Amino acid sequence: MKRILAAVLVAGMVMTGFGAATVAADTAPVRGFISVSTSSSSEVAPDTVEISIAVKTSDHKSLQKAADENKLKSENVYTALKAMINTQNGDFIKTSNYNARPVYVYSSNNKKSLDKYEVSNNVIVHTKNIQQVGDMIDKAISLGATDVNSLNFSVSNYEKQCNELLAQATKKAKTRVDIAAKESSTYVTGVKSMNISCSENTPRVTYRYMTNSKMALGASMDAAPEAAVATPIQSGNIKVYANVNAEYFVK
Repeated sequence: MKRILAAVLVAGMVMTGFGAATVAADTAPVRGFISVSTSSSSEVAPDTVEISIAVKTSDHKSLQKAADENKLKSENVYTALKAMINTQNGDFIKTSNYNARPVYVYSSNNKKSLDKYEVSNNVIVHTKNIQQVGDMIDKAISLGATDVNSLNFSVSNYEKQCNELLAQATKKAKTRVDIAAKESSTYVTGVKSMNISCSENTPRVTYRYMTNSKMALGASMDAAPEAAVATPIQSGNIKVYANVNAEYFVK
């Protein structure tokens, strides 16, 4: 009986201890904090471009003929573009999509009939030779390319730009929170939370194919080949942003 009473007393003491701990935690003072949001940005000239070029061919009777024609034109485009890039500088050309399919048309009574066979070969050119983008497009079109689907300019040292801007934005955040704390008769004691991010705003490049000067002035004019004007492509600048959203403890 004595042993049972002793056990009950010990259990009561343990439970009382837990209750006291809970009350102490609940009554702990709430630490004040200040929230701040800052950003930094810079404009950088792109040094890399990806061009998406497609060669499309078709034949009304034979898929094989459409495929053979596409193969010939695609090889000519690929060979010419490969000669205009520098693979030792990280440039490359790759096939991004190849598609061969029948194309159907529908009559007024919704009857389906074969119109033609179509073959499409899409090539991606990745290069740092931005100055020759217009020449590459013109050359590809002269050899049978039918579509320029996209031009995507980028910055190869994006991570470095991001890190530098994040450092600037973080210093700006600390400066601002120190000022706010001082004016509030408090001081910063630590970081409660911090969210950081980087993003870029790439300018939209509108592609418009322009014939060379000889074609524009008429085939009857004897202009020298050197007088041909390449398709003008302006890359613009890429704006890189860094954002910092932070909360600092103050006392």
